[in-house]
Amino acid sequence: MTISTHIQRACKSEESPDEASIQRWVMAALKTTDTSEVSIRIVGEQESALLNNQYRGKTGPTNVLSFPFDAVAPEPLPILGDLVICAPVVAREAKEQHKSIDAHWAHMIIHGVLHLLGYDHSDEEDAEIMESLETEILLGLDFPAPYRESVSDNQPSGNN
Repeated sequence: MTISTHIQRACKSEESPDEASIQRWVMAALKTTDTSEVSIRIVGEQESALLNNQYRGKTGPTNVLSFPFDAVAPEPLPILGDLVICAPVVAREAKEQHKSIDAHWAHMIIHGVLHLLGYDHSDEEDAEIMESLETEILLGLDFPAPYRESVSDNQPSGNN
């Protein structure tokens, strides 16, 4: 399995994970994919809010945005897409939800990668499938289940 993860740090955050952790979490979410390329941009609230408004029509920053690669090419390309993760939002949510910062970062990266793979939580049935996968992957990484309360209470705020 060849997974290429490109990480851009557009904002400084001492709480953001190291590259090895990010790579491990991406690989865990892509366990059934042979070759993929994912770019992850770690941003501040201003850039997140701008992108959230531009692409989702929503005001304010969000935890993770997912941009699946969708281009017509003569040959299939191994590019899965891009994630934009807002470091201050992830840190704030981890604190509010009484989660370790690493557990929440892992959850947001896995959540975003699953969106890149086509999973969604737009209706109850799809949400159950996606949340079940997130939980399975996170438990496999020795993190606690991400949805400890009702689904709507811990739903990631980004449409990723």
